[in-house]
Amino acid sequence: MTAISLWHAIGGDYRKRPPLTESVDADLAIIGGGFSGLSTAVHAAAKGLSVVLLEAEIIAWGATGRNAGFVVPNFAKKDPDDIIAELGTERGERLIRFASSSADLVFDLIRRHRIECQAEQSGWIQPAHSAVAFDKVKSRAAQWASRGRPVVVMDRAETESVTGAKGYPGSWTDRSGGVLDPVAYARGLADAAEAAGARIFERSPVTAISRTGGGYSLTTATGIVRAGKVFIATNAYGGDLQPGLSRTYFPLRVFQIATEPLPREVRKRLLRGNQSVSDTRRNLFTFRFDVENRLISGGMHVFGPGAETRVPRTIHRRLAAMLELDDIPPIAYAWSGMAAVEPDFLPHLVDLGPGLIAGFACNGRGIALTTALGREIADWASVTPADDLPIPYAPPREIPFHGILKHAPNILLPWSMLRDRLDEERSA
Repeated sequence: MTAISLWHAIGGDYRKRPPLTESVDADLAIIGGGFSGLSTAVHAAAKGLSVVLLEAEIIAWGATGRNAGFVVPNFAKKDPDDIIAELGTERGERLIRFASSSADLVFDLIRRHRIECQAEQSGWIQPAHSAVAFDKVKSRAAQWASRGRPVVVMDRAETESVTGAKGYPGSWTDRSGGVLDPVAYARGLADAAEAAGARIFERSPVTAISRTGGGYSLTTATGIVRAGKVFIATNAYGGDLQPGLSRTYFPLRVFQIATEPLPREVRKRLLRGNQSVSDTRRNLFTFRFDVENRLISGGMHVFGPGAETRVPRTIHRRLAAMLELDDIPPIAYAWSGMAAVEPDFLPHLVDLGPGLIAGFACNGRGIALTTALGREIADWASVTPADDLPIPYAPPREIPFHGILKHAPNILLPWSMLRDRLDEERSA
């Protein structure tokens, strides 16, 4: 078992980019070499903008290289009706369209740039863990179907047949979702951005951002970037780069595991269509396979010592129980990463000053929504005012009592697990 992510471990030789060692000028400077930063670089360079991207480590080092590779074109906790009620019809429908097309954008970029990343637009499935949750799932599916999305509701028998998992009253699926190797996808985006003219520098952490004339100066240990506009695309890995920015979201540590490959005769009863699955539990249960038939799943952790070994073993036991795998293969890889979760579980753009913006679009939907975010930021960098983008845009709003509340997801996990169990018992 190793702490490096599966995707980095199997990634093979990697073409390293040099650190910044000079002073350069750009129309747009991007801080962060994850999905949102790389997608922005691809789309902005394609518009003819001069683009410089600075990554503190290497491409896909943060959450981008530490997720499970699910491509999910919707919101983690909000349905379309919720968004309309919160934002109004016009702005709400724009945000809904932004999300609904996000998986299609991912797979279109992969095809267009011929990115080899084990990508399959095979669908994403959300089983309901209780009868009440199934009612909500059916409503959710109807809301997306009314907007022309390729969604299907499945009953108990269909859900078991498709997923191989028993006990779910039903599920819904969005067929535009899918799976991929996130590190290979990110590296492919980096290659595409450079082919379009962007410059990418690794091992170049930004130590200061200062206002200079009509733009900004970004300082690293060995170089400077002067740019008219700056996009901070660090997600939960930005530290104190901008005062207060880290207190506008909850940092959530998520663990992932990948088993040794399953025997072929066992694998053929589980996810024969190679979809991805994440159910409706508060203590989310997820699973998918990679091309080598490794079983991949993730989860959160309750506070306590030894999380690096304790949590992967818990996830492994849960997989065995949920999928009835008496002889589940051992864990081959175990790793963790940090996600940024907004209080309202929606994407947000943070106004940090004229021409300076930060973006948080993840909330558990990193690959699809952050890729789509990059396209929108490229529009902002060229001609579109930030207020006209589909993502909510406002000055930073620090979460009250953030120092305490940032631990809430972990502290409340046992209570969430109990509520999940009570839901299931009521449905039995």
